[in-house]
Amino acid sequence: MRYAAWLLIVGAVFLSSCQRQPQFDFLIVNARIVDGTGNPWFFGDVGIRDDRIAAVGHLKGALARRTIEANGAVLSPGFIDMLGQSELVLLADPRAMSKISQGVTTEITGEGESIAPQNDRTRAELKPEADRYGIAVDWNDLNGYFDRLKQKGSAVNVGTFVGATQVREYVVGFDDRPATPAELDQMKQLVRTAMQQGALGLSSALVYAPAIYASTAELIGLAREAGSWGGIYITHIRNERDREMQALYEATDIAREAGLPVEVWHLKVAGKQNFGKMSEIVGLINRFRTDGIDITANMYPYTASAAGLSACIPAWAHDGGDAKMLQRLRDPASRARIRADLLNDRTEQENFYSGTGADGIMISDVHHPDLKPFEGALLSAIAKEWKKDPIDALMDLLVADSARTGAIYFSMSEPDIRIAMAQPWVSFDTDYNAVATDGILHSGKPHPRAYGTFARVLARYVRQENVLTLEEAVRKMTSLPAQRVGLTDRGLVKPGFYADLVLFNPAAVQDRATFADPHQYSAGIDLVIVNGQPVWDHGTFTGNLPGRPLRGPGYHRAP
Repeated sequence: MRYAAWLLIVGAVFLSSCQRQPQFDFLIVNARIVDGTGNPWFFGDVGIRDDRIAAVGHLKGALARRTIEANGAVLSPGFIDMLGQSELVLLADPRAMSKISQGVTTEITGEGESIAPQNDRTRAELKPEADRYGIAVDWNDLNGYFDRLKQKGSAVNVGTFVGATQVREYVVGFDDRPATPAELDQMKQLVRTAMQQGALGLSSALVYAPAIYASTAELIGLAREAGSWGGIYITHIRNERDREMQALYEATDIAREAGLPVEVWHLKVAGKQNFGKMSEIVGLINRFRTDGIDITANMYPYTASAAGLSACIPAWAHDGGDAKMLQRLRDPASRARIRADLLNDRTEQENFYSGTGADGIMISDVHHPDLKPFEGALLSAIAKEWKKDPIDALMDLLVADSARTGAIYFSMSEPDIRIAMAQPWVSFDTDYNAVATDGILHSGKPHPRAYGTFARVLARYVRQENVLTLEEAVRKMTSLPAQRVGLTDRGLVKPGFYADLVLFNPAAVQDRATFADPHQYSAGIDLVIVNGQPVWDHGTFTGNLPGRPLRGPGYHRAP
């Protein structure tokens, strides 16, 4: 009897000990949960175990290694940046400070030029940028890059498309000519390999050389290969200004012929002459959708875009690459032809210069140290200081800076932005690489979208202007992009999903970055968790680098 009683006591002690063991690594309590579905928020708690969401609901009495009192703040899925551009710079500074500080936990990248595949030709093109950050581009394929990323670590998850531009540069080079049948076969093989290694689909950026030299037929062939592995086609369409309708028809023709969905990167209507046309563009996309074409888009909430200053130069002058273009910029006859094209609003190619004029182009980043004083200056002001015509100043600046000058183009209208943002099929992107207020990524005058996109949506377009409800804005930042690129276990606050989470105060969240003073982190983002580990905690980077490579559907089907 005494022995039995002793066993009962020991068992009770053991059971009590087991019950006191933490059920969760993290427990976030008393949060307003906006779960990413678009459904109304609800009060609840979320338990995290390892890298996953283990429980959602009322978890009173549950034990955790760390309990976080939300006090009614909003808990949502981590934000997904549909175009991030950080694939290279994360190897220099893996903190991704401008991203995590605004709630981004996953970045999608690969706009036309992707991080892989690489050969000697593409490495030579990338070398000036890689050298700037002290990065050796020693990988050949996507597996090699993802291995480097895992070794370095990252605060955010990264998924990438394989670029149609990248495979064209790899095989054809930078010349203005069609790919031969044999070259196209080689390009398809490169797309196939990238899809098998985890690319999300095929991307294009058709306004820039050498992508602009690719035919629709070439793009259909590459997109069909990506589609056969479950990928989508995502595109910076061939024209976002005067011929945007035609560019959208080309994008949907590619999707239809290749048999895959299409996503339009950073939807906009650019050029002062086109202000007010977003309703027509939205109407066309809605007609495509009514006709059964699976087309969606993403955007950033600013009236200015960003690109290299060399985007102003017409396509013919880029033939052969930057070195050939710089030769043409030094040649009087070629300069005269370039000038005529920039002043001609009727060319088939998108005209970056005529849509804004010199008063609408701001220099954001230069590489030559003598030109640093011009960062943040308008092209018109530089021309005045140099006592030159603005087009001459543009060409001379490119020559002086070896065609590596960044620019911001004030080319859109606020009403058009609101119309696009209100569409249920539009998600969000920063269209900018990670930057920081310190370290190697602190330079120039970057577009404020780098620091502020997601906070700006929540502050201006949700809280102040009621363009979107909070629940709809969060859906557009989370489950919509996750669904679009095939991330089936991210983008929702749901048991079993990866614990990518953001805790924020909807009354205090605010973008701070401006065009004049862009290097400022957003406010009101209290806590950012990536794969179950905090990376941003009340204005401070935690030191954790739990981000992972995210692979597309073809990876699971590869032999």
